[in-house]
Parts: sequence; structure tokens; C-alpha cells
Amino acid sequence: MPNDIAARIDAWSARCADPKHDALQGMAEAGLLAAADSYRAIAYVKAALVERTGLPGVAGVWGGRQMVARWFIAGFGNAQQRGAWLNRAAAVAISEPRIGAHPKLLTTRAESEGDGFRISGEKAWVSNGPLADVFVVLAITAEEQGRKRYSALLVPRDAPGVTLKAMPAFAALPPSRHCGLVLDNVWVPRTALLGPENAAYETMALPFRDIEDAVGTCTLLGGFRFLLARLARHEPADDFARSLGAVAALVAVFAQAAKAVVAALDPGALANKAATLSGLHVLAAEIIARIRALRPDNDTDTSIDELLRDIDVLLSVAKGPRQARLARLGREFRDASVKRDGGSQSQE
Repeated sequence: MPNDIAARIDAWSARCADPKHDALQGMAEAGLLAAADSYRAIAYVKAALVERTGLPGVAGVWGGRQMVARWFIAGFGNAQQRGAWLNRAAAVAISEPRIGAHPKLLTTRAESEGDGFRISGEKAWVSNGPLADVFVVLAITAEEQGRKRYSALLVPRDAPGVTLKAMPAFAALPPSRHCGLVLDNVWVPRTALLGPENAAYETMALPFRDIEDAVGTCTLLGGFRFLLARLARHEPADDFARSLGAVAALVAVFAQAAKAVVAALDPGALANKAATLSGLHVLAAEIIARIRALRPDNDTDTSIDELLRDIDVLLSVAKGPRQARLARLGREFRDASVKRDGGSQSQE
């Protein structure tokens, strides 16, 4: 971990009395709330926060704000938008009640009106929404041959017609907070349009999933390091020591692969690490299974129980797309093998 990150985490930890309930306490003073200048920095801080606290939710509160700033506002905003919002708390609002984030099912609309847009609809499970100053709202702005076209609009929290709606308590990942967002004829000027009009889903929302996934590998890494440190307190009998060493070795491999995936983000080369990203989640499941098997029956450390529960939640998020990615990787491998073997046979 770079020294400057370690120093900022130390400064924050000294000021934050209860990160499980208020992770933001002391972050501004420690210099952690300014927009990060790279995905690498975001990933490394997330790993450090979880390794220090055992709470992936702390990394989620900090990292969610950073990821929205880095991808949506820094990545697609103009100079005026970046100046206004880059260092403010922002949240992205895509999912809707009962239907999730499927593009065919979303209903929130933004109709052109004067020199702006009139937005109506409702969003759900807006991560970090209760803390946000501005929302990146995905809304339908056109339809072509029955296909919905989406735009992203910057909607200030205090815009007339914006109401935050409480969501059911989320048992895992404390101190993560979510909210619903009701948009009742909210008018925003055309300058609120973020990125390309009518193309926000394919250019902004869809790629964001993989970028979040890649950075999230470092959240898992921080969790594995926390768990290793806790388990290492037990008396190292030979069998235990060998098993602990095996887990430590796998975590070392995980760390190197996660760093390689994160290093591909800033130059826009994540596609070159697609197989490695898939492999990291396969390896994560193996590491967690080994940790559970290794843990002594008399270990009553509740922080381990809570972290294992949170990691289970993290690994369940977007499980469907990850399984689809593995299937696609398997088909590509098979096709390449068949092509190679066919070429070899034709030369014999």
C-alpha cells in the first residue's frame, strides 16, 4: 500500500469513533473526500479501509462516491459539470422499484421542455443516496422502433419535485445506506445532460458494471487480509499452519491478479483482463471456503462472522452476469481449441 494512502487511513482512523455507523467522520480532515485521480487509487484505498476495519460497507460508502465521480462526472462531464460536482457527493440512480435495472423495463422519463427536460419517475436502492448532493438519473429521452433510448441527467438534491424515500433496512454491509428517489415533474436545464444524449445506457451504465466489479476485487482483497490476520492469532499447530499458509498463498495470488486488473482500468484496457477478472471471483469463492474450513470451532470472533456474511453478499451481487461471463469465456476457449486442433490436423 502506498505510504500516502496508509497515512490518510491512519489519520481517518484516529478521528472516526465508530466506522460501523458513521464511516464519513474524519474523512474530510484526512483528505479522503477529494475526488481520486485514478481507479488504482480508489481500489487501493478500498482495500486498505476493509483491511483496517473488517467492514466492506465502509469501502462502499467511500468508494461508491468516488466511483460515481470518476466514471460519470470526470469521465463524461464537461468543464462546467466537473467544476460544479466533481468534489461533491454524487449517487447514480438507475434501478426502479420491483424491476431492477433491466433497460427494457425502466420507466422513468425525461421529456424535452423549453431549454431543458421534465423528469418523472421513481428510482430504488440508490446507493449512498441519503448522503448525495446530486443524482445521476438515467431516464428515457427517446424511443426508436420500440427501443428505449436513455440519457443521464444531473439532478441536484434540492431541485423542486425531488423527494428521497426510505428503503427497507439492509442487514449487510454496514454502514451502507440506500434510498428511493421520487421525481415528480422535476425540471432541469439542458446543461444537466451528462454525456451523449440517447446513448447513456450502452456508453455509461453498462460498462460501469464491469468497472465496479474490477475495483471491487480490492474490497475482497482487504477482507481476505483482515481475516488472515484474525486467524493468525490462533496457536499454529502443524495442520493449522499448513492450511493457513495455503490460504495466505492464495491471497497473494489474488492480490497480484487484482492489481493487474485494476492497472488495466485507467488506460481503458479492462477487456484484455476479462478472463483474469472472472478467475478472481472463482478464486475468491475458493479462498472463502478454505477460511471457513480452517477456522477453529472455538473461535467466537464476531468480526469474522460479520465479514464472512458481507463477503457472501458481495459475491452474490451481479452473480448472473458473472456466470454469463464464465460461460462466454468457456465457449471462446472451446472455439479457439477446435480451430487450433483443426488447423493442426489439416497440416498432417
